[in-house]
Formats: sequence, structure tokens, C-alpha cells
Amino acid sequence: DKIVEVLKSVNDPELGIDIYTLVLIYKIDVKDNKIFITMTLTSPMCPYGPALLNDVKTKLLTIKNVKDVNIDLTFEPLWVPSQEVKLMLGIED
Repeated sequence: DKIVEVLKSVNDPELGIDIYTLVLIYKIDVKDNKIFITMTLTSPMCPYGPALLNDVKTKLLTIKNVKDVNIDLTFEPLWVPSQEVKLMLGIED
């Protein structure tokens, strides 16, 4: 899917891993050539939050026939790295 491909091109600047692999994307809907994304950040205090959201929107708008992108930012549930992400980051439980 083109949307997922684009989301995989957006990296979290602190972790250097794309936001899709990090599972920061909770939901993707498409209706009337508009993309609706529900996502979170690694932390509510993420200093890169505004830039990251702008990057997501800008890149998704490059997809042919996409007229608008709506991002719903949520912190419920709070992001917790998956086991796969922990391994990528070298974090042990």
C-alpha cells in the first residue's frame, strides 16, 4: 500500500527508525481522496513532534490524488516499544 510505503519513509529523528515500524501509527482511513491518520509520538514531550507531524502530512500529500491529510494525535494508549523495537534499539527487559 502506498500510504504505508510513505509512512515507512518518515523516521523518528531521535531513534532513527521509521514511524510505521515503531508502531506510532494506530489507524489509517481513506475517504474521498483524504487520508485520516491516528498516531502517537514516543513521548508527549517529544521535541520533534510538530516537525514529525508536518513531515507525515507533507509526504502523504505527494501521493497521487490525495487531496488532504488529517492527523489525529493521541497519547491513549501511551506508546510502548514492541519487543522488536526494543531489540532494534538494544534495550533489554
